[in-house]
Parts: sequence; C-alpha cells; structure tokens
Amino acid sequence: MRGFFTELSVTGSACAAPLPDDPATGATTTGDPRSGDPASGGTTIGGTAIGGTAIGGTAIGGTARSGAAVGGTAVGGTAVGGTAVGVDEHAPMTPGSVMKIQVGLAAARLMAAGELDGTQQRVLTPAGRTPGPAGISLMRDEVRMSVRDLVTLMMTISDNVATDELIALVGLDRVNALTASLGLEGTRVTADLGTMLDDMAAEVGFPTYEALLGSAVTGDDLAGTAALDPTRGSRTTAADTVRLLQAVWADPSADALRRAMGDQLVRCRIASGFGPEVRVAAKSGGLMGVVRNEAAVVTYPDGRAYAVAVFTRRPRGVTVDPARVDAGIGRIARSLVDQLRAP
Repeated sequence: MRGFFTELSVTGSACAAPLPDDPATGATTTGDPRSGDPASGGTTIGGTAIGGTAIGGTAIGGTARSGAAVGGTAVGGTAVGGTAVGVDEHAPMTPGSVMKIQVGLAAARLMAAGELDGTQQRVLTPAGRTPGPAGISLMRDEVRMSVRDLVTLMMTISDNVATDELIALVGLDRVNALTASLGLEGTRVTADLGTMLDDMAAEVGFPTYEALLGSAVTGDDLAGTAALDPTRGSRTTAADTVRLLQAVWADPSADALRRAMGDQLVRCRIASGFGPEVRVAAKSGGLMGVVRNEAAVVTYPDGRAYAVAVFTRRPRGVTVDPARVDAGIGRIARSLVDQLRAP
C-alpha cells in the first residue's frame, strides 16, 4: 500500500469493507448494479443497520518522486458486514462530486415515500445554469427532464445542473439529515455546486465563477478556498463514504441509484484496478485539478461485494499526471479489496 501512494505525489485517504450481510439469510445479496432484482443478480441488500466501528488505520506518507508522490488514507477495524481495511479513514477530505451519492439517496428515499414525484417534469432554462464540463451545462436551449432522469444524469455523467436542481428539490437540510441519521459525523454538504463555485471565485477576487474562467488563476491559487478546504467547506471521510455505500446497497428504494452508478461513464479510476469479470458501480469526483476521488461497490463473480472509497489531493506546487493518479486509485482499491478477500 505504501508503495502505491509514494508513486503518485498526492495526499489522500482510502477505505474498503464488505457489503453487509442480509440479516434474514446471513448471506450477502449482491449482483449486477444495473438490475434491481436480487433474485436475478440484483443489488438489494436487506435493511441492515449501519453501525460498527472502523478504527486504527496506519498513516501513509508519500515522498515526492519524479513529480509524483502520494500520501494516502484508508481503514483498519470493523465495519458492518465484515472487517474494513485502509489508512487514515477518518481524515477529512474534499468530496468533489462524490457528494452526489447522498443527494441521489435522499432523492430516492423521497420518491419512494411519495414526497417527490419522480416523473415530474422540470424545466431547466439556460439562464443561471450551474457551470460544468458536460451535460446540460453545455446546452444552449431549454431542457425538460423528469426528476428521476435528473438522478440518472447526475450519477452517470456527473451533471452539475441536474445536481443543483435535485438539491433545490430535496433541500440541503434533508441531504445532511440523511447522512447524520446514518451516523456519518464527518460528512456534510455546505452548499449547492453553483454557490460553491461562485464563493470560491469570490475568495480569489472574482465576482462569479464565470468571471474566473479563462483567468490565470490556478488550482494552487484556489487550494485554500472553502471549496477545497474540508474544515470549512463540504467534507467527508473515507470511512463515512464506505458506510454511505453500504447504506445505498442496503436500501430497497435505491435500485435506480445503484443502476445509474453501474452505468457511470468514468471507468479509469477504481474500475481500472479490476478485470472485466468484476462489476463496478461508482461515483467519481474532482475539483480544480486539486482533488481526484472515487467511491464504488465492486462485485466479484462469486457474489461477494465490497464498498471502496479512495480520495486524493495534489499538494501545492506539485505537478501530477492525472492519468497516473486515476490508475493509482484503481491499484489502491484493488489492494484493499485483495486484503479483504485473502483467506
């Protein structure tokens, strides 16, 4: 594990744990995340309470080496469903778009409860759209989409407009109440994405994020803003994120969310560490070239499944190759899961 981190030049954290067992059968119910039918290989894991402990990771420090040195975090201890492994699992990290997992779960629960109509059509006008590198952010005309399809777009291509529309519908208070109810004390979303980006720009002297675009401001300049400071802005930990994934896979209302994670287009991070026979349902995240993260559930042909979260952060003044970091995330995830699968 130490060797993986020292090759990359980032600091970070990682954690992996088995999915919880089904309390009714004592077996882990897993399968293709794109299928909601547990009898045919679906992903519903019967409502296991998420408790347990995850303690005592060994800190990993990295030394700069060829423009790449990564420190990392993961877990050692016990989690629901089995023993967790890793290093620095409780270190606060900037989640980037990994926070969209709890937005999706909050929306899924409201739809299942009848408090939010998943078929309701939302009209997204060009004015005031949240900036982003893909999806609706790039479109010039009005977009009409159902609430449930907004979840799909948010999870498959990390669409920022869809995310902020869902946050407006669900409410940040409900998103944070959800993670609090799961005991995720190190996890909080402090603002929607549009507000976060504008506030980040304001901290370095620009009236809006749009005004910052095209300027000479770099990720190093932005690294001290609240958007990239987990002590002031949105935050999570590797251990919390693994427990969140366990909750998603245990929730009968989250079938569509699990399917969407299985269809995420980004396959170069955690999925790169596993062969084609291993199914990976993931949500990636990143921000301003400073953080690169991913959280996923990986399911083996034998039916055993594992929740994995890897967070990385590029130190100021260090140049890294994003492709190497992505591949490193995959190697770290594989190493953790191999430890869990070892006899």
